Amino acid sequence: MITIPDTVYGAVIISIIDFFLSFVIITFIGVVLRLLPLVNRRWKIDEAKLRSGH
Repeated sequence: MITIPDTVYGAVIISIIDFFLSFVIITFIGVVLRLLPLVNRRWKIDEAKLRSGH
């Protein structure tokens, strides 16, 4: 496994990796939020049933 040096160069490498991983995580959250309306259409959730508890 590649080790990252404990220098300014290593800090820059970690910052670049962190920058790109943040885009991956934000994109994943966006995809999940985009799919929620589709899930709601697929399984019709009756709000009256939710309020009654049954």
